[in-house]
Amino acid sequence: MGTRIFNRWQASGIHLLISLTIATIVFSIMLAVWFPGPLFWADGGNRLLLILVGVDVTLGPLITLVVYRHGKRGMKFDLAVIALLQVSALAYGLHVVYYARPAFIVFAKDQFQVAAVGEIAPAEYRKAKLPQFSHPPLGGPLLAYAVMPTDPKELAEVVDAAMSGRDVETMPKLFAPYAEHAHDVLQHAKTLAQLRKSDPTAAKVVDAYMAHSGWKEADVRYVRLMAANAWCAVLIDARTAMPKKIL
Repeated sequence: MGTRIFNRWQASGIHLLISLTIATIVFSIMLAVWFPGPLFWADGGNRLLLILVGVDVTLGPLITLVVYRHGKRGMKFDLAVIALLQVSALAYGLHVVYYARPAFIVFAKDQFQVAAVGEIAPAEYRKAKLPQFSHPPLGGPLLAYAVMPTDPKELAEVVDAAMSGRDVETMPKLFAPYAEHAHDVLQHAKTLAQLRKSDPTAAKVVDAYMAHSGWKEADVRYVRLMAANAWCAVLIDARTAMPKKIL
């Protein structure tokens, strides 16, 4: 049986299928691990994916369509260069996504706030009092509770940092284990009845979910979450304060 001969459209199509397969794997990792739930949209994961896929999926197949010709001298070299360009573009895209992904979901004052990996300076990681907050997590974002310092000097440093645009969710030195402060979180959380009075728009989203969730209203509380591009409604367990659902 002879070797099958592909025209440039077929070669580009095969290249496109390979690129789409790789993009699907990357998307699955982003959605399942790095940007859980609605954080994919609220924290800009969809924009990053469009850039990543737009460059990686179109770059290789389009160049292949332009340069491919069966039997052309140096064709293998050309395809190797295209593959190298595409891998480089993918590596750069993943690098950008890695630093833009959420590192910590921090409860600060009365709401959750999201800190991306790249928003926290390396020097700030080194100031963390606990080892789990001294580096970006490899998996999904970690929960933390921001404890404001009582020492006047330390408090002044935090205030000065906030005035310069660095919020508490980017200061690992303030982070404490979330579970240890469940009582404090619940003190600031709202019942769904309170939510309906204070924020009817959010209440509609929460009530729509609760209607088919099978949960009892008394078993959950509401906390707001601020992300890069939008806010989310977080339903937490009324006893443990652990997040049950992000809407």
